[in-house]
Amino acid sequence: MPLTIDRIPADFGRWDEVLALIMHAFAFMDGVIDPPSSAHLLTVDTLRDKALRETGFVALDGGSIVGCVFAQERADDFYVGKLAVAPDRQGRGIGRRLMQVVERLALDHGKAVLELQTRIELTGNHATFARLGFHETSRTAHEGYARPTSITMRKALS
Repeated sequence: MPLTIDRIPADFGRWDEVLALIMHAFAFMDGVIDPPSSAHLLTVDTLRDKALRETGFVALDGGSIVGCVFAQERADDFYVGKLAVAPDRQGRGIGRRLMQVVERLALDHGKAVLELQTRIELTGNHATFARLGFHETSRTAHEGYARPTSITMRKALS
């Protein structure tokens, strides 16, 4: 069965699997980024609530959830968050396909820009997003930090 990308429906019942995927995919950040990832604040209930405010997608391979992404429509763009691919499936284009679905969503809603944030320490993510057409627009600090902790990146869609 080929990999499919599905929009998360209103009656989605696999939040525990999405949560486990995000936690597994983001685990490499533990001890690397400061402050710790907001993924640690997620629960099944907060993910369910997130899906009420944002559009979520899952990548499915043979029924297994191997990737996810959330996109929040804003006034001038879509904000992309919690892009996650199972570590044993990374490097196979799943993240790229998830981002392509978000791009189509944004264009369908008349938005020509995607924005995301990545942590300063995650230079591999910076390079990955640059390959996907994103460029750095600013650096910001989490509350309580005097130094930049995040990089904001944007992509203009055609």
